[in-house]
Amino acid sequence: MSHSAISDTEHVRGGTEVSPLQRWGDASAALSAGINRWIELLCAGLLAILVIDIWIGVFGRYVFELPVTWAEELARYLMIWTALLAISCGVARREHVAVTALLHLVPIRIRRWFDVAIDLLAFAFFAFLCYFGIGMTQQGATQYATIFEMTMAIPFASVPVTSALVCLQLVLTAIRDFTTAGLPPAFAGDE
Repeated sequence: MSHSAISDTEHVRGGTEVSPLQRWGDASAALSAGINRWIELLCAGLLAILVIDIWIGVFGRYVFELPVTWAEELARYLMIWTALLAISCGVARREHVAVTALLHLVPIRIRRWFDVAIDLLAFAFFAFLCYFGIGMTQQGATQYATIFEMTMAIPFASVPVTSALVCLQLVLTAIRDFTTAGLPPAFAGDE
């Protein structure tokens, strides 16, 4: 197949020509969905470890009457990482908490601009968290966890890492949603 034949087929979707803007939207949707898939798997794994950890703590305390002191501290750190990582999943799927009663009354073309404004505000907030979270993580490098005697940089890193991830997902979903109409193509099969 020649190069011109490949580029011609890339510009056609469903018998209609695809604009460069739509290709950007499709690419950002695919990237957002791919990142989200890995984050969801990571969250599921962390949640499974969290459940096992809590089970060990409860079983140890009430069956063997031995306090498993490390279980509570590990559960705290796992819960923080899991909850913060899950924010990016909500952003990628547009399932975060929002009051949309009035937005549904606005025409779709105007609603897209409201979405852009909301995304910009959210991006500013999470960029702020990321920036100051880096300093917090650096300070945490000199502090140590009570039981594990590990540096607190690992738990504190959850703030800048997940904030940066949310900022990335906000950009990708904004591009996806602004360039496509209706259901985001990368998540169309999830319904």
